[in-house]
Amino acid sequence: MKILSSSLLFLFASHAYASTLDLSHSVAKRLPDLESLYLHLHQNPELSYQEQQTGKRLATELRALNFSVTDEVGGFGVVGIFKNGVGPTVMIRADTDGLPIIEQTGKPYASTVRTLDANNNKVGVMHGCGHDIHMTSFIGTAEQLVQHKSHWQGTLMMVAQPAEEVGGGAKAMIKEGLFDKFSTPDHVLGLHVSASLPAGKVAIAPGYALANVDSVDITVKGKGGHGAYPHTTIDPVVLASRIVLALQTVTSREITPLEPSVITVGSIHGGSKHNIISNEVKLQLTLRSYSPKVRALQIAAIKRITKGIAMSAGLPEQLAPEVFVHEDETIPSTYNDPALALAMTKSIKQEIGADNVVKAEPVMAGEDFGMYGRTEHQLPITIFWLGGVEPNKYQESVKQGLTLPSLHSSKFAPDYPLAISTGVRAMTSSALDLFNKAHQR
Repeated sequence: MKILSSSLLFLFASHAYASTLDLSHSVAKRLPDLESLYLHLHQNPELSYQEQQTGKRLATELRALNFSVTDEVGGFGVVGIFKNGVGPTVMIRADTDGLPIIEQTGKPYASTVRTLDANNNKVGVMHGCGHDIHMTSFIGTAEQLVQHKSHWQGTLMMVAQPAEEVGGGAKAMIKEGLFDKFSTPDHVLGLHVSASLPAGKVAIAPGYALANVDSVDITVKGKGGHGAYPHTTIDPVVLASRIVLALQTVTSREITPLEPSVITVGSIHGGSKHNIISNEVKLQLTLRSYSPKVRALQIAAIKRITKGIAMSAGLPEQLAPEVFVHEDETIPSTYNDPALALAMTKSIKQEIGADNVVKAEPVMAGEDFGMYGRTEHQLPITIFWLGGVEPNKYQESVKQGLTLPSLHSSKFAPDYPLAISTGVRAMTSSALDLFNKAHQR
């Protein structure tokens, strides 16, 4: 009788495991503890670059599962490594920071935290973007994979990333050597709560999923004076108004309609009194796109148009508008690797049912998760949307045409038990299949 190799034994075991594992039951047993963790995180949010206690709590949870843990990576980031034999490395990422929002959900567990922001202003703090659910699902997934470690081989890399809301956390962790000091993953997975999808469902967008995000400041200069004598001035308010309107032609007339582009002027400030023409006006813009080429076209057009309008008004070169692009805050678009997105879709459908997994459309919101696929390693990444809306409320909103509270809303209150359970099952099943696929080639 031939003796089977250890790899064949593992392969047979993993096939048997896949057909008998009841993740639903396994996750349900842990759900009360996960809900407690969620409530703790929800009631103790911390702003970007201030996530010290959050990082400590996640590090403690991972150490309790026998991960090798390094904290304060790229700020208050946490990296947990669990080596489980020879096999691929799967990285799972969660973001940890809250938002400067006073919560108005009326929930008994609502955040009451107040703190000072980076500008020393007292602000409320809330997990208004679902990062508390991300972190709880993250820990729940780690628990499931460790609990069932006899049925997969490889390295599990758990990354709790700070400062997502300001676009700095992923950059900082990568710069500090995330993929060199710790491990270079074969796959990078993430999830994000959706405020427009019912809890219990998942949506995945193969290809572009989220947008490039750029913040741009424009200082429009002029020659001020008395409001009764505008002919003696060059009015920057008028110039700024012309610029705002002219910028709308960049997307409509300079960029192909086949490429998404958004240029929004979100803020305009100038002047101090009714009868004074000021010397300058300040504009703040957000730019959205998918391709790097469109991003470059947007920025070049903004610089050209602002300078041209100033020249047409007779302003000298030294008073040309100043255009400042916040390169440190730039977030690249998130491109979900199509093959990885397809594999995850298949895994999640098998776990929670095909009717509960839908194809997502790309959105123009930004997420610095995309950074993990833009390094020299060219790693395949995929992030999926996790439904967060209480199903009955979702159906009622559809029936009556009501608008639900969005992400970043002070009234955003997800159906956390169902969302967490679904998130853990979806992420765990995806990771298990990726680990096992390497042994099935």
